[in-house]
Amino acid sequence: MECKYCHDKKERSQEEMKALINRLNRIEGQIRGIKGMLEKDAYCADIIVQTAAVSAALGSFNKELLASHIKSCVAEDIRQGNDETVDELVLLIQKLMK
Repeated sequence: MECKYCHDKKERSQEEMKALINRLNRIEGQIRGIKGMLEKDAYCADIIVQTAAVSAALGSFNKELLASHIKSCVAEDIRQGNDETVDELVLLIQKLMK
């Protein structure tokens, strides 16, 4: 299902966009660091700790994006009587909880 309010695009404030991009840049840096660790034959446990940190960072990114989605797209769709958006949200949360 498609969010009828957001369609295929979501306009974000400059502040929101900057915060999300900054998070992704940090995650990207962590990934490069892990790659460097592998190339330098780092100890497995040290690499695992770093990959766990990346997983947590992605989880935080998803939480922030989900909160924004609920507050804007989902709330607006419900206000407009598009209750099927709740079904979309439930499916999305199920995917995140796998």
